[in-house]
Amino acid sequence: MKIKLIPLLYATLLTLPALGQAQNPKAKRLNPMVPIEDVAGLPRVLLIGDSISIGYTLPTRELLKGKANVHRIPTNGGPTTKGLVQIDSWLGDSKWDVIHFNWGLHDLKFMPHGKRQVTPAAYEKNLDSLVRRIKQTGAKLIWRNTTPVPEAKVRPRRIPADVVNYNAAARRVMQKYSVPIHDLYSFALVRLEKVQLPANVHFTPEGSVALAEEVAKVILDGLK
Repeated sequence: MKIKLIPLLYATLLTLPALGQAQNPKAKRLNPMVPIEDVAGLPRVLLIGDSISIGYTLPTRELLKGKANVHRIPTNGGPTTKGLVQIDSWLGDSKWDVIHFNWGLHDLKFMPHGKRQVTPAAYEKNLDSLVRRIKQTGAKLIWRNTTPVPEAKVRPRRIPADVVNYNAAARRVMQKYSVPIHDLYSFALVRLEKVQLPANVHFTPEGSVALAEEVAKVILDGLK
C-alpha cells in the first residue's frame, strides 16, 4: 500500500506544524502533533520519538486507519534526558495497547561545547529507567532502534559509528527487559541514498512513507 503525499506541503508542515491550524481544518489534519480522537473499539497505539518519528506519524496513521488509533507525543522526543523529565505526562493515564518508542539521534549529537549531548553510558542508564517506567503501562512495547547518520558533514555534528554503538547499548537494555527491537536502522541503511536527504539525518517524504510501512507492520504484529 502506497500513500501519495505532496512533498512540499509535507515538509512545510513538519517544519511549521502549527501553521494555519485554527483557520484551516485540513492543515490541522495534516499536523502530526495535533491530538486525535479515538475511534471506539480500536486499539490504542503511542509513538514516542524525535523528528524521524514525526516524519512517519501521518503515513503510519493512514496505513493503520480502521485498525488502530495511532497517537504520538505532542513534541519532539529529543534525548533520553528529555524523556526522563516528560515521560509521565506523555504516557498520561490512558490505556495503551502498543507503545513504539525510540531515543538516540539527539543523545549522540555533539553540542557546542564539543561533547555528545548524552554519553553512551548515560544513554544506557537513562534507557533502563525509561523502559522500566513504560513497562508499567502494561502495553506491548516495541523499541525502534536509531536510524543511520550518513557519511557526510551533518549539522549538528554526528558520527555514523556512534549510531552502531548507541544501538548496541539500547539492545542490551531491551534484551534485559525482553522488549522486541524494530530494526529500522538496517532497513534504512541498505537504501539510504534513496530514502534520506543529502547530508542530513532526516528522510525525504517518500522515505518517511517507506519507514511508515515498516512501522505499521511491526505495530500490527504487536497488536496480534
